[in-house]
Amino acid sequence: MQPSRPQAHRTRALCGALLTTLVALAALLTGATVSQADTTICDAFGTTTIQGRYVVQNNRWGTSATQCVSVTDSGFRVTQADGSVPTNGAPKSYPSVYNGCHYTNCSPGTNLPARLSSISSAPTGISYSYVSGAAYDAAYDIWLDPTPRTDGVNRTEIMIWFNRVGSVQPVGSPVGSATVAGRQWQVWSGNNGSNDVLSFVAPSAIDSWNFDVMDFVRQAVSRGLAQDNWYLTSIQAGFEPWQNGAGLAVNSFSSSVNLGGSTPGGPGTPSGPAACKVTYGTNVWQDGFTAEITVANTGSSPVDGWKVAFTLPSGQRISNAWNATVSSSMGSVTAANVAHNASITPGGQVSFGFQGTYSGSFAKPTAFSLNGTSCATA
Repeated sequence: MQPSRPQAHRTRALCGALLTTLVALAALLTGATVSQADTTICDAFGTTTIQGRYVVQNNRWGTSATQCVSVTDSGFRVTQADGSVPTNGAPKSYPSVYNGCHYTNCSPGTNLPARLSSISSAPTGISYSYVSGAAYDAAYDIWLDPTPRTDGVNRTEIMIWFNRVGSVQPVGSPVGSATVAGRQWQVWSGNNGSNDVLSFVAPSAIDSWNFDVMDFVRQAVSRGLAQDNWYLTSIQAGFEPWQNGAGLAVNSFSSSVNLGGSTPGGPGTPSGPAACKVTYGTNVWQDGFTAEITVANTGSSPVDGWKVAFTLPSGQRISNAWNATVSSSMGSVTAANVAHNASITPGGQVSFGFQGTYSGSFAKPTAFSLNGTSCATA
């Protein structure tokens, strides 16, 4: 919370505002135009609002060196980024723009926190500008928590690394690759001492992209790092700099959260509650195996169009599949229905399978989800 200004400062601020109004009125009467200068924030935790719905924050917490951001009506640019911290530790700051709540500061009109099961989609768009001669990542953050908290660190942080420059890496270690929202990602998983972190790292820089946040949320659910009765509390986009960073910019940012649950009959979404149970049977030999997966609809409504998500243990790779289309051959996998088995009636079930190879010791996936809903396992 910002300390109150002294009375003299408030008086000067009032006079300044009055003078600005008079100048604008004079310009209007004379036909002149008045340009609005960008807002500059240099306070460590200074914030301002853009478009009446998002919050831009300087958010300098890892160093005492000066950092300033120039805020536009659509984003911000880092204008000063003094100092550096070791790249094998935490970054020095996270200048960013967000929709939702960050340490009790909620963006105007936000409908976050929102229960994951109540969200039908969360469309978003982001455009970045990058610089050289610095060490940083361009990170899109998605925060999840078992409760609708607005006052601090949440249980699970999903990070989408649009770009990384210098010898920096996500929290934890690589756990495979995944195709999410039509793009290929290297996946990292770990814990920073305060919360779990699931990171998706782009193989090459992405300058701008429009996507659905829920595609990544479902990945966290399928990996056991969140549940459908948890809450989405904040959506943020910015930069984590370790060294320098002046010139980095979020050119534009948009975020909305559409409530109402799953869309009936939509592709890959259930037409009712997707309560489910998964049985995973295997036949294993040296360096190879087959898996037969049975998905039972234990809910009271039919499922029209299904996607089953799970993560193959390290060293396993799918060579061919039947009765389903799989999104990738290793790491995070999504198996989708084919034409003849798209529906699962209440009390009914469908089966699909695949053949694969493995190295090391054999293990089964530990968690499954059906259309984003966690399933019980037999």
